[in-house]
Amino acid sequence: MTTTISAGMVKELRDQTGAGMMDCKAALAESGGNLEAAVDWLRKKGLSKAAKKAGRVAAEGLIGIAATATKGIVVEVNSETDFVARNDLFQGLVKMIADAIADTIAKVGENMTLRRAGELAVSQGAIGSYVHNSVVDGLGRIGVIVGIESAGKADELKAFGRMVAMHISFANPQAVDPSGLDPALIEREKGVLAAKAEGKPANVVEKIVESGLKSYYKEVCLLDQAFIFDEKNKQSVAAAIKEAEGKVGAPIRLTGFVRFALGEGIDKPTGDFGGEVAALAGGH
Repeated sequence: MTTTISAGMVKELRDQTGAGMMDCKAALAESGGNLEAAVDWLRKKGLSKAAKKAGRVAAEGLIGIAATATKGIVVEVNSETDFVARNDLFQGLVKMIADAIADTIAKVGENMTLRRAGELAVSQGAIGSYVHNSVVDGLGRIGVIVGIESAGKADELKAFGRMVAMHISFANPQAVDPSGLDPALIEREKGVLAAKAEGKPANVVEKIVESGLKSYYKEVCLLDQAFIFDEKNKQSVAAAIKEAEGKVGAPIRLTGFVRFALGEGIDKPTGDFGGEVAALAGGH
C-alpha cells in the first residue's frame, strides 16, 4: 500500500531539516510517512544536519521573566495578534501573571493563554537572565534563566550569568551536558553515524561514531558548545566557566536553564506553503 505524502508532512520535515522539498518528499516516501525515520534518511544521505529540537515560532504574545538574587521564573503568555502583545495592559498581565488574566481577556477582547512556566533556584549564587527582542524590561520574544551555584562575588556571578543566558538564547542547547540528553536520542544519533560508516571495519566504525558523538555534543550540549563571547570561537562554555571562577573567587556550578521562545512548537498557518508543494506532495 502506497503512503500518501501530504503537503503538511513535507513542510514539517523541511522546517526541521532545511532540506529541499523534493528530497523531503522522497525521504517521507522511503520511510512510509514516518517523520523521525525521514529525518534520519536525509541525514544518512548527507542532505541534513543533526536533528534539531522542534522550535518553530508561530504564535504571538510575550515571554516574561522575573528574577531575584537566587530564584528566577519565566512564563509564556500567548495572544492572537502582535497588536495585543504591544498593549500596555497585556504587558502588565505578563508581569503580574495572576488573577488579572480573566479580567484582561474581557478588556482586550482576545483569547489569551498562560501556556507554560518554568523556574530555577540556587541555594547560593545567582540567577542569570536575558530577554531577546525585548519590548520593555523583562518582556520579549525569547526568555532565558540559568542557575549559577557559587559562593563567589554576587555582582560578578550575575554579570557572568547574563552572558551565559545570552549564549543559551542564541545557541539553543538541549541539555547542560550529555547526561541530560534523552538516551534514546543518543542511540538514534549513533545509528545515523554508524550507517554513514557502513562497510568499514568495526573498529573504524566505532571511532567514527565516537568522534561523531563529540561533534554532536558540541552542537546540543551547553557546556560543550563554543561560547559566543569568545571571538576566536575556540573556547567552550565549560572553559569560560573555569575562567570566570578566577574572577568570582570560588568554584561555579551551572545547575540548569530554562529557555522559552515565543510560540515554539505551535503550528499556525502562514502564507500558502501548501499550495507551493501541492504538486510535489500529491504524487505517489
